[in-house]
Amino acid sequence: MMETEFIELPELNVRNAGFKGQDLVAPKIIDDLPEILLISSYPPRECGIATYSQDLVKALNNKFHNSFSLKVCALESGLQNYTYPEEVKLTLDTTDTRQFKELTYAINDDDTIQLVVIQHEFGLFQNNEGAFMRFIHRINKPIIIAFHTVLPSPDSVLLAKVKVMATVANSVIVMTNNAASILHNEYQIPFEKISVIQHGTHLVPHHDKQLLKEKFNLSGRRILSTFGLLGSGKGIETTLESLPAIISENPDVLFLVIGKTHPSVVKAEGEKYRKKLESNVRTLKLEDHVKFINCYLPLDTLLEYLQLTDIYLFTSLDKNQAVSGTFSYAMSCGCPIISTPFPHALEVLGGDDDMFIDFQDSFELTKKVNRLLGDEELRSTLRFNTLQRIVTSSWENSAVAHALLLQKTMWNKVEDNGFSEQYFQYKPKRMSLQFTMPEINLDHLKKMTTDVGVIQFSKINQPDIDSGYTLDDNARSLIAMCWHFEQTGNPEDLKYIVVYLDFIDYCLQPEGYFLNYVDAHQKFTDQNNIINLADASGRALWAMGLLISKSDLLPAALVMQAEAILKKALPSTLKMHSTRAMAFSIKGLYLANLKNKSIETTQLIRMLADRLVQMYRHESESDWKWFESYMTYANSILPEAILCAWMETGDPVYQEIAKTSFDFLLSLTFSGNQIKVISNKNWFHKGQESCNTRGGEQPIDVAYCILTLSRFYDAFEDPKYSRKMAEAFSWFLGNNHLNQIIYNPCTGGCFDGLEETHVNLNQGAESTISYLMARLTLGKYLEAEDEG
Repeated sequence: MMETEFIELPELNVRNAGFKGQDLVAPKIIDDLPEILLISSYPPRECGIATYSQDLVKALNNKFHNSFSLKVCALESGLQNYTYPEEVKLTLDTTDTRQFKELTYAINDDDTIQLVVIQHEFGLFQNNEGAFMRFIHRINKPIIIAFHTVLPSPDSVLLAKVKVMATVANSVIVMTNNAASILHNEYQIPFEKISVIQHGTHLVPHHDKQLLKEKFNLSGRRILSTFGLLGSGKGIETTLESLPAIISENPDVLFLVIGKTHPSVVKAEGEKYRKKLESNVRTLKLEDHVKFINCYLPLDTLLEYLQLTDIYLFTSLDKNQAVSGTFSYAMSCGCPIISTPFPHALEVLGGDDDMFIDFQDSFELTKKVNRLLGDEELRSTLRFNTLQRIVTSSWENSAVAHALLLQKTMWNKVEDNGFSEQYFQYKPKRMSLQFTMPEINLDHLKKMTTDVGVIQFSKINQPDIDSGYTLDDNARSLIAMCWHFEQTGNPEDLKYIVVYLDFIDYCLQPEGYFLNYVDAHQKFTDQNNIINLADASGRALWAMGLLISKSDLLPAALVMQAEAILKKALPSTLKMHSTRAMAFSIKGLYLANLKNKSIETTQLIRMLADRLVQMYRHESESDWKWFESYMTYANSILPEAILCAWMETGDPVYQEIAKTSFDFLLSLTFSGNQIKVISNKNWFHKGQESCNTRGGEQPIDVAYCILTLSRFYDAFEDPKYSRKMAEAFSWFLGNNHLNQIIYNPCTGGCFDGLEETHVNLNQGAESTISYLMARLTLGKYLEAEDEG
């Protein structure tokens, strides 16, 4: 594979999974990318904004590596000798007025720099505010300013400063709605200039809490924690004062204070504050219940400490703190949180009284902690609610939001004639957003798979064995793993193929039909007597046909087992009348016949296809080219099955209906270059004006559409199908109505659905396998290109 992979298909270089209003056709190699210059403190400097900026740069590069070039101008305070990573192009000593002027010339004279993004915190420029204000006025490139602090009730001096900065900037970023309201209401900044992009958070794998406690020698302890660069504003004393009463009810409690003292605090007063806290611990005899971790932890270690935390405590004394990165990170790890009511917490946690205490109220903190420690169910509820509230802020989603704003700001300046004289002093470029193709990751599928088969559901990303197994999921898993083996040749795939195939064999009954639902104890459940099993049977036949079609690659024993299953199940297809059951069966029979040509199989394909044709002729009208009077789930497999029938028989009737019906479906599910599949909240019926219900979009429908587009592209080599394939795949990466990821690159799982206002955080088998099927489908084109 190439060093960097993008969504790229033959004929059209569709690297970019596309946002609205942009060209999907990108050149194969892009050498002349627009450069974005980020001005911020930056590691190895130790401060929250430095960490934030590095995380943002990493997220944008991971998500849009071939869309723009990100460079950094690192802010310093006085003479410092940092060794920076390669993305740092320039430095600025904010105590040196002369360097501001030199930086102005460097930016204005550099035609590669198309946009300047400034991470603003008053403390970063407090030694030379006048030079900073002159600097932003003299820059002749578009500017975005991200305000990390927005203070309410400004005096006249502060008001004037912020209004000038916001006026100079083409766009302004804040991290909470509260901050946006303050900017608008108190600083008179128009809302259309303000973008709210939450502080980014890391997706975490949500490891087992007890295993993590064992790793850090904390077994048997219930953990309270707080973290961040230490200073008196953290209010750690509040927790220390509450601990004796907490310990009296919960003697196993340990309070972790994670983080070194803030460098600026050390510079001003040394370790005075830490020594005061240590003295308080001794006075209160808390040595066995408080542990200071006095270092700047690596990210992975920090996130593990947060994941093992039972309750996270945020006791900041700053009533106007606009946003807290430490608070956001704790939320991303699913920590139940007790916090003082600063604006960021009030906004993201809502009005849940269980999670708030007043400033410096150690008595109330004691009550809240003891209540939470005594109520495991409440902690579990708070954990889930916290994760649901914070998932939108993942760095992946933050990258999408930032990229859209970068693009909008650059495009607006290219098109804005009112500023053309100023901004055309440099050579403007349009920026086309191009998603980077994620690496294939089987971790979650393997985690969901036992010796029996793939488990049906998960809670977040933890397999829920009580949900049991289904034939549906194991048939899909078999298909995905066969494709993966075909593309990688990884011998480990074979053991999973065996598991899934054996499960399908187990579900096949002596009479030749399949059962679908199996519980955790490998017993068939009563659901099999209630729910129509025809579609599951069709999926099993599809899986068998797919495996048989790979007979040149797979062990003969597996192929023979699949052939035996198919042979035994074939008579049941004669009784099929469910549209999707017949469609899945046609696909499987077509694939099987690629290797073992059989007149009888061809006749069976024709029989099932004719039933679908009859349904199509009965329901279709001039404005309704479909097989039923409604559209539900997995719609694309119907035209795909008819296409397979045409490819098997050459019957032009099948070809015409396949193309007409599929084009009709595409006209309903694509708008611009974004897919929106039929919502499962209310199916789309003939005669309805539109199918634009938001929410209820399932990964399986998007994946099946991609599979069908692939089949049509292979058959007709029409570029519109390859283009829409990439557009559809981008749905998983954030090109949807929420601009949020559906695929979770941290776990390799896929969220269970896109709702109107949120993403379903559970990562069950159906959604995860559906994503893998879509990703592997695009993978075969990347593989073919590499071979070429």
